[in-house]
Amino acid sequence: MSDPAAINTTLNSPQRQYPLERTRNFGICAHIDAGKTTTTERILFYTGLIHKIGDVDDGNTVTDWMEQEKERGITITSAAVTSFWTQKKDAGIHKNFEGIAHRINIIDTPGHVDFTAEVERSMRVLDGAVAVFCGVAGVQPQSETVWRQATKYKVPRIAFVNKMDRTGANFDNALSDMRKKLGAYAFPIFLNIGAEEKFAGVIDVVNQKAIIWGEGDLTNEGLKYEVTEIPAAHQERAQAALAELIDAVSNKDDSIAELVLEEKPITVPVLKAAIRRLTCKIELIPVLCGTAFKKKGIQVLIDAVVDYLPSPLDIPPAQGMVPDTEDTLEVPPNDNSKFCSLAFKLWTDPYAGKLVFFRVYSGQLKKGDSIYNPRTRKRERVSRLMVIQGSERKDVDSVYSGDIAALVGLRNITTGDTLCNEDFDIALEPPTFPEPVISMAIEPKSKADQDKMSQGLQRLAEEDPTFRCFTNEETGQLIIAGMGELHLEIIRDRLKREFSVEADAGAPQIAYRETITKPAEGEGKFIRQSGGRGQYGHAIIDVEPNEKGKGVEIVNKVVGGTIPKEYIPAVHSGIEEAIKSGVYAGFQVIDIKVSIKDGSFHEVDSNELAFKMAGIFALKDAFAQAGPILLEPIMKVEATTPDEYQGDILGDINRRRGMIQGVDAKNGQTVLTAQVPLAEMFGYATAIRSLSKGRASYSMEPLNFEQVPNSVLTTVMDAAKKRPAARS
Repeated sequence: MSDPAAINTTLNSPQRQYPLERTRNFGICAHIDAGKTTTTERILFYTGLIHKIGDVDDGNTVTDWMEQEKERGITITSAAVTSFWTQKKDAGIHKNFEGIAHRINIIDTPGHVDFTAEVERSMRVLDGAVAVFCGVAGVQPQSETVWRQATKYKVPRIAFVNKMDRTGANFDNALSDMRKKLGAYAFPIFLNIGAEEKFAGVIDVVNQKAIIWGEGDLTNEGLKYEVTEIPAAHQERAQAALAELIDAVSNKDDSIAELVLEEKPITVPVLKAAIRRLTCKIELIPVLCGTAFKKKGIQVLIDAVVDYLPSPLDIPPAQGMVPDTEDTLEVPPNDNSKFCSLAFKLWTDPYAGKLVFFRVYSGQLKKGDSIYNPRTRKRERVSRLMVIQGSERKDVDSVYSGDIAALVGLRNITTGDTLCNEDFDIALEPPTFPEPVISMAIEPKSKADQDKMSQGLQRLAEEDPTFRCFTNEETGQLIIAGMGELHLEIIRDRLKREFSVEADAGAPQIAYRETITKPAEGEGKFIRQSGGRGQYGHAIIDVEPNEKGKGVEIVNKVVGGTIPKEYIPAVHSGIEEAIKSGVYAGFQVIDIKVSIKDGSFHEVDSNELAFKMAGIFALKDAFAQAGPILLEPIMKVEATTPDEYQGDILGDINRRRGMIQGVDAKNGQTVLTAQVPLAEMFGYATAIRSLSKGRASYSMEPLNFEQVPNSVLTTVMDAAKKRPAARS
């Protein structure tokens, strides 16, 4: 690789302070309570952005700035922060970067499954990620989810094993967990010196040095450390780790493999360059360790971010589609190219108004410029640009390729919109989001607040792609739908705090789904004759089960003009409407394939409405013959309990129709893994605390949809008929 400190003037604008080569966009992601926000807070302290370290328990961290986050001690919304880092001469990491300042854009993401959309949209715009794992618990359920999200968006990552000072911490177990549960090609570039209360420092495997932290010497530069020779007791382990690392790298990198075969020495710069190449290609996961709370291991983690995670130049260019065509375009990172960016998050700030967070992929944007939205085909003028520092906003005059910033005052923007020059018509791939799994009816305590509540819910729905609000046509009730009980609880809390609306909510309802088990044919006729001009629509369709997770496909197989081509979209629209509103029990249909194959028309009486109704009737007819079934959301549940409560908690999971997948002993506790219907998980937090005298904990995440068993089907169907507001 070329000198990473060199400024490539062909790519970088002369006005920018930090060139692309010295820009890092990365996220901190992990399971809830693994220490993401604490790690972020320590990074901000060591980079000089803050001069007093906040703590999650005290509710005074930079990135957890919402009142709900401070009260609950969890991250709810992803927070973007810009900071800067200069490696010192004794860093012991990468000589090329010594004394050179880097701009690092950090996004701290939530760990709770209810707010997985925040992780999803952050991953879409990041160049790299730091996956944080608990040194005691290792890989946990949400760790697997965020890992899959990073893989989905091809995000290179490094791993940080946190909480090495905690009782039960075991670095080797956490590393083994990554390899076994995540399939990660993970190898340590740092090893721990001691663990639990004896955790004193780390071994730099590549440089074969030890880094020892002092105790209680907290200055404005942070906890001081000393780079020394590796203690004799750890030398054999350090040498074995280096040999294993070289072997792992040589298996993937030809240049290192050649040196190994020729038995030539592998210098530190050559090995580091190879590790960086493999990390950027997602072929290797470097692993570090430390304790964020005790402020140990953070400096070397930031150094590793700079050393091994990619700049915007080290990853393949973003790609987009030319609207209304099948053509693709590349968007190379270059300040001097045409402007192109992706809006990945909307947020309503009480002082600044509507903020649009965006990632710049190419070109530059200045105050006063106009930007174009290919989705709406409209231009808007940029009046204000900001860089975000947690809850603080810093106005800037311009942003460049690779930057993450916010726009103020734009209208008609949704998450996933491309913002670009009008003469560079392109649509970047937007992030994708899971469908809501839970819903409830909601109404204001005061009728006078009806309009205010509707406006508030609309604003919240604009910000959160996994939150839905709609009116049930049969009952007139307003329905809110989201990813879980906590998600909807936060929505109601934000209504109260931000919009001064107190709302009553009904019992949560499950987002069941419908599908079919066998192929069938359906016919739909809509014929009306009432004196004057009548209506006539006739469609024949085939339906068949689609592959699980493939969704709904509707194809046109009409030949010979039995249905005129101008009426095919109407039939399509009718089928889509029936799929959305449900056929069997009033729940959305999933995983079916529909073929429109035949029909007939009337020269005078046929129209679009008639064929739309024919499409609805045809699907209902086919569905009745296709073995319809009802599906319910299944959750992956992991409960961690002291051994003495294992039997009680296992029995409770069985009573909830749960299927036990595994019972593992870990660090003196039992970890139960199970698949449990979401319908049976309401109130589980209270139940598990009661069964274990408050000593057990659990986490859950959506897994899939499975058929509702006959033993509970009648109950669900009867409830659906009585409570149409529950349908989604």
